[in-house]
Amino acid sequence: MSGDVTGPVDGVSRPPTMADIAARLGVSRQLVSLVLRNAPGASEETRRRVRQAAKDLGFSAHVGAQSLRRTRSTDLGVVFTPAHSTESEIIEHVYPAAAAHGYDVILSAQTATRTTGHAVEELLGHRCAALIVIGSPLSPAGLRALSERSPVPVVDVGSGRHNTHYDIVRSAGDNGIDDMAAYLAGLGHRQIAYVDPVAMPAAALRRRGYHRATKRLGLPPDLLTMPGDYAEGDYFEEAGSAAARLLLRRDALPTAVIAANDHTAVGILQILLRNGVRVPEDVSLTGFDDAPVARLSSVDLTTVRQDPHLMGVAAVDAAVRRIQDRSRKPGETVVATSLVERGSTAAPR
Repeated sequence: MSGDVTGPVDGVSRPPTMADIAARLGVSRQLVSLVLRNAPGASEETRRRVRQAAKDLGFSAHVGAQSLRRTRSTDLGVVFTPAHSTESEIIEHVYPAAAAHGYDVILSAQTATRTTGHAVEELLGHRCAALIVIGSPLSPAGLRALSERSPVPVVDVGSGRHNTHYDIVRSAGDNGIDDMAAYLAGLGHRQIAYVDPVAMPAAALRRRGYHRATKRLGLPPDLLTMPGDYAEGDYFEEAGSAAARLLLRRDALPTAVIAANDHTAVGILQILLRNGVRVPEDVSLTGFDDAPVARLSSVDLTTVRQDPHLMGVAAVDAAVRRIQDRSRKPGETVVATSLVERGSTAAPR
């Protein structure tokens, strides 16, 4: 057998193949394939030599080709919105949860120029065993149509209600906003405005929590509805900036403002500060998600946390249950929220 050699194969810059490993060691390609697939039939010494040669040559298995050879897919497809930082945090926990079940993860993005449908078609082309769709702008009817077209189970993460077509994993967003309103009322606030960017997938659920809280607490509802387009990201900072400008046109500001998500709250904060309004001395401000931006010392935002670890694990568990038992009916998992108190809130002056 030849000695170990590094660098280009046969002087040509190309990815090494199993045939190159076989030629290097003077064995058959079938034997190399057997070793790299961890199949029985080779001695430990042969396995050691093949793996060492593969390492020396810089060989990497073709994941796509391996997937095509498998009779059962071990990939979970995940659709997400790159612009929303909380979705990235959920994905961070999807990976280890999937690995614990023996699955890999393939990501596909939905953006202003790329719909959920485009992302899903890409993942189905990779023969994914299930689809996890995070923060989709699709309506319940749209998600139902998607799940009916899909040959694999679908899990919707973010909003929605229990149904017979696809699994739901969401936080208790209504409870989270209700708890935030109660917290502010406990500080003494009676004028609590709510900024509602309707393009946000979970908008209706969180709005319901605000209305429930104001009714129970005997507070006058003050809803700022911010229309927009999901594809244009109109539930992020720009929605908050527009809401703050509306508030500044009033004769008097509310003593507290609840934003439906942290990015919207940051947009509100920037405009208020530029116009000499102090937070929290003049106006208390809160958000929802506990996104990374909320934790910055310059923002220090009181917010509602939806646990990304629990949501990621719940999404994977729901997908795997349906993969293992296709007759199983879709379920709903609701993850509890918690209030995170920081420096953007105080008792009213």
